[in-house]
Amino acid sequence: MARRVKVEVASRGAGLSSLAPIDTSPFRRSASPAFLWFTVIVVWLFSLLQWRSWQPAPDLLLLVIAYWCLNEPRRIGMTTAFCFGILMDVHDGALLGVHALTYTLAAYGTLQLSRRLLRFNSVVQCVHMLPVFVIAKSASRLIEGWLAGEWLGWGWLWSAILMALLWPLVDVLLQMPQRRHEEGDGGTV
Repeated sequence: MARRVKVEVASRGAGLSSLAPIDTSPFRRSASPAFLWFTVIVVWLFSLLQWRSWQPAPDLLLLVIAYWCLNEPRRIGMTTAFCFGILMDVHDGALLGVHALTYTLAAYGTLQLSRRLLRFNSVVQCVHMLPVFVIAKSASRLIEGWLAGEWLGWGWLWSAILMALLWPLVDVLLQMPQRRHEEGDGGTV
């Protein structure tokens, strides 16, 4: 009788195997601090180039900072986002604090959603990050438009959409060194 009950429970999927996580990839190790800061500084230097003057261009520095805020919140947070935002404001010669506000809002939104986002794969994460990028970008655009006395257009929305679409690619690129190290040679023991 007891054996028959076990078989029925197992056939209904009520066992521990039904509690499998949504993302079946192996748990990630934390990134080394050297790699983390290297990626942020390289993307910051790349963001100093002229290509960012095109309004729909994705803000890669914001994307990388938001990514590390999600995956390494103890090392990269709102303070880092604010500091790099001020550096971008000084570089652009724009209103001081506009990029800092954008980066800090994106970091805050990422940190608030982090418990939910870490349960999903990068494709589902990009859907969740789209509103974060739109809200962060729209706050700064509204302030700039209010101070300029005119509406600045919808080009910034393409930037937020492109950042959300680039999220899975950033996940693959920034997690590649950790995954390659975990997998090893595969054939040797």
